[in-house]
Amino acid sequence: MTDATSNPPPVWIDPLGCFDPEKETRQVETNSWQSHQSTWNETTSFKPEMHKVGRFNFFYKWPGHGERLWHRTRYWPTRRRMLNISGGYNAKTMRREKTILDKRPIWWSMAFVLFLAMPFLVPLGSWNTVMTAMSVMGIYGAINLCWMLVIGTAGIFSLATYAVVGAAAYGSAYAAIQLGLPFWTLPLMGTVIGLMFGAIIAFPAMRLDGFYYALLTLGVVELCRVYVVQSRQLGSATGGLYGAPTYLPDGLGQEGQLFLGYYACLALLLAALFVYRFVNGKRLGRVLRMAPEKKEAFAQAVGVDYLRARVWVFLISSAALGFIGGFYAIHFGGASPNLFSFDTLLLSLAMLVIGGIGRSEGAVVGTIIVVFIDRVLIDLGPLRFMLIGAIMLMVVLFLRGGLFGIKDQFRTWRAKKRSERRATRAEKGGEMLPEEATEIHDKDQIYFRRFDKMQRDFLKRLISDAVIEEHRTRPLGQHSEALERLLNYFRRQGQIDKYAIMVIEEFKAYRIVALAGHRGTAPRLVEDQTYATPDEAYHALFLRRVQDLLET
Repeated sequence: MTDATSNPPPVWIDPLGCFDPEKETRQVETNSWQSHQSTWNETTSFKPEMHKVGRFNFFYKWPGHGERLWHRTRYWPTRRRMLNISGGYNAKTMRREKTILDKRPIWWSMAFVLFLAMPFLVPLGSWNTVMTAMSVMGIYGAINLCWMLVIGTAGIFSLATYAVVGAAAYGSAYAAIQLGLPFWTLPLMGTVIGLMFGAIIAFPAMRLDGFYYALLTLGVVELCRVYVVQSRQLGSATGGLYGAPTYLPDGLGQEGQLFLGYYACLALLLAALFVYRFVNGKRLGRVLRMAPEKKEAFAQAVGVDYLRARVWVFLISSAALGFIGGFYAIHFGGASPNLFSFDTLLLSLAMLVIGGIGRSEGAVVGTIIVVFIDRVLIDLGPLRFMLIGAIMLMVVLFLRGGLFGIKDQFRTWRAKKRSERRATRAEKGGEMLPEEATEIHDKDQIYFRRFDKMQRDFLKRLISDAVIEEHRTRPLGQHSEALERLLNYFRRQGQIDKYAIMVIEEFKAYRIVALAGHRGTAPRLVEDQTYATPDEAYHALFLRRVQDLLET
């Protein structure tokens, strides 16, 4: 080991001592000289993992229309645009551009084309099974869309949806068999029956709400099932009421009937989508969304007849469900007690929960998943119901708003992870984070804050016991290079929260305050300690600035 005296600490000699040769020149211990280039070299050599900033643009951004008139295509005969396109100025690319804000019409169009081509894409070995299941999917999807109007838009927890469908199917089929009516009259008759049935069960909805109305409608379904099962006129002996006229000609054969039945059920699904869009997107839907559940009093106070709007939505959906019930009768040639069974109700609830309540696409996709498992994977036996229950349980536990709530949930999770990464990634670029730098137009701020961080990193190395002792012995005057660099950095800081000395009593009492940086605002005290001399106050202020520098 080398002797400590062989490497004495560097000494700084006051250059101003030559002006007074009679006095001894002031000499103090100081730091070894350090090159400020070292911090720059370390900063430029540091290569952290950088993440891409912003989001990927999966859709093309059209340029601005310039001097030409911009014609927006609209749905006839309404004024609603087919695509919600917004035009604006992009400050980063410095040009005008147009962007599609709502891309759902594109996805619906792609899904419609896929449904049209479905019969030609199914393998021949399972063609009959899949086409039958897709026809059932169209009917159940239309029912769930109308049910979504009752639960989601109107906020009425009704479980009598299949009671309305079953009553319309049985009533229209019975009338057609007894009176010999043609098949095209059954959906119209079912609409009338559904409207009357819906009007009867709509009156309790004016008094009951929530869980109590759900129990009432569940009892209505059970009463209908018991009556149908025990009624001889409605086919209690044959397990259903059959013999109603159908729109499927016998001369087409099984393959032709499956083709025609599939496209007829697809047309029924499109009609249900139109009804859903007409009700949910028009004044009725907007009124009910403006005054959601538990805010009826507020809605009535602002002039919105909330109760009347709910009843109107309930009656419209009941009429639509009656039409679907009449179509059910002409599609299957009659009606079955399974429409009133508790199993059918539970499967329909699973469809809504899996897809997401309150979204039309959720009702359709949830229906496709459940019908595919129930009708196509029939070889699994009772295990397929366990599979549906497991999917429903996973959706309830891990997703909010069904499958179509994944997007919003993913965005929330992504924002959380971005915040966590921002908290751990503050080295490259100084105090300016990459996401923040892209939103700042004055790029000089980025380079200034980057330079300020490198300067602070260098100044932290200059802080030592020798420098602090030098400032304690002589706070004012000429200092060594290390201490002079620190003091110059402290002096040129902004006025906001800058430390200063307040004279309480001249030559007797001093305190440290922080300036507000705004005219007319008094400084605030940062500590209660009082110093007897100006030198003590200067040194205490210096120590506080050093502590703040080390904590940055």
